[in-house]
Amino acid sequence: MALRLLYLIFAQVVGWLVLLGRSSAAKDAELLVLRHEVAVLRRANPRPRWNWADRAVLAVLVRRLPDWLRQRRLVTPGTVLRWQRRLVAKKWTYPNRIGRPPVDDAVVALIERMARENTCWGYRRIQGELLKLGHRVAASTVRRVLKRLRIPPAPERDSDTSWRRFLRAQAVSLLACDFFHVDCAVTLKRVYVFFVIEVATRYVHILGTTTNPNGAWTTQQARNLLMDLGDRADDFRFLIRDRAGQFTTSFDTVLADAGIHVVKTPPRCPQANAHAERFIGTVRREATDRLLIINEHHLRAVLDHYVNHYNHRRPHQALQLAPPQPDQPIAEPGCTSIRRRPVLGGLINEYEPIAA
Repeated sequence: MALRLLYLIFAQVVGWLVLLGRSSAAKDAELLVLRHEVAVLRRANPRPRWNWADRAVLAVLVRRLPDWLRQRRLVTPGTVLRWQRRLVAKKWTYPNRIGRPPVDDAVVALIERMARENTCWGYRRIQGELLKLGHRVAASTVRRVLKRLRIPPAPERDSDTSWRRFLRAQAVSLLACDFFHVDCAVTLKRVYVFFVIEVATRYVHILGTTTNPNGAWTTQQARNLLMDLGDRADDFRFLIRDRAGQFTTSFDTVLADAGIHVVKTPPRCPQANAHAERFIGTVRREATDRLLIINEHHLRAVLDHYVNHYNHRRPHQALQLAPPQPDQPIAEPGCTSIRRRPVLGGLINEYEPIAA
């Protein structure tokens, strides 16, 4: 222990003697370097961050230090040399370099969008679509952009179909139907409303109202639906319905003759016909539950006004806040003259710009 103490005292004395032999300029430079390192360390969160001023100060002062002190700094000589090379490279970088121009950011975003929205499109197909939009891009550029974005080629992208994509494709050919009832305030009769909704566009057809929805009446409404659809009936392949007694074999036969296959929901499973159930809840909350329905004739008038609003003016979340079939173009921004159009006596309001 005593020998270790004597050795430490001797080493400290030798260090002091070395300091006495150094010049004042070297000592001042070391003090400045130490102070700057302390200032940088105080900014550490979680590690020191060097800005351009810190690099300049260290690069100038470190040359004034002895070689053995240069190795104990926060930065190594290799780091200082790397800073110097980076500074020289920035100085001699010309703004107009000769070579292939970079791809515009808008074109890169368009390539990414096309590749993600069309998983079976290859480089040539994307190149052709860009050419139609006025962008002349080589197929190798498309490949390079997709590789940088880590988007695999078409055969790998199109290896599987997601459930979201599959259901959206099926929704285009889907119809859903159901009944809901309204109790009249004066006659105290229960009136049944039969409707069909196009799943893809959310367009609703009110086929009829009755107090006795038997099989013959429901079958006639199926014929009326096909007449309303006209040539568009060929676009639909399936109709979803529940297992109510009103849907007889003749109802299914009428639709089958038109090429529409009837799909029955499981027993006591209304969520299997979610789109129809959602419309029932919407029409109740926004119209029928907020009015006193006098009789069947009054109910038909209310439903006519509401369905016209629902199909042509009401925004839908599933359609990006657009109506199923809008009957007015989107107004220009900055329009200040707005007119309110009440529906159902002001129960619902519609707003539209006034032409100047």
